[in-house]
Amino acid sequence: MMLVETTTVPDGAFPIAAFREHLRLGTGFADDGLQDGLLTGFLRAAMAAVEGRTGKILLERDFAWTRDGWQGETAQDLPVAPVSAVAGVDLIAPKGAETVADAASWRLVPDLHVPRLEATRAVLPRPSFGGSVRVRFTAGFGPDWGDLPADLGQAVMLLAAHYNEYRHDTGLDAGCMPFGVTALIERYRTFRLFGRGRA
Repeated sequence: MMLVETTTVPDGAFPIAAFREHLRLGTGFADDGLQDGLLTGFLRAAMAAVEGRTGKILLERDFAWTRDGWQGETAQDLPVAPVSAVAGVDLIAPKGAETVADAASWRLVPDLHVPRLEATRAVLPRPSFGGSVRVRFTAGFGPDWGDLPADLGQAVMLLAAHYNEYRHDTGLDAGCMPFGVTALIERYRTFRLFGRGRA
């Protein structure tokens, strides 16, 4: 199974001015934007960490998810949420030939925690023996920072500030996350307990 981002979040989507204010950095100086690249890097890293802990994609982008076959014949959970659209399902033969599955044979069932593809016929489109399937989809709360739930946006800000404050501390390499951040993201974490079509 492989999940690949096919588009990236542009630097301009990150709230640099708000983050500078959060850090209480001075303004009105000629070099105000000197650290913007560094601050963007902290925000991007914090967003990735929150996404990794929650399975939620914060800022909208496109993905391609390839797996050997479906885990269930009639439904398949998607690996991240929320998913706003599925662009297509590709059936890939063992030698690499690709066929786009009939879009009428499946439908997206949106869900904040576990969106899924469901068969509209007897079963989901199946690749040939030894082949694989690729789902192309768009995930995220929206393209703009303001589209995020406030608590997730705050969690990213707090974690990015933590990265900024401890950027020279080599002892923080064990994936620790401040308590305030974990408290904010806890309700978004997905626990997959059942077997049908789970990723």
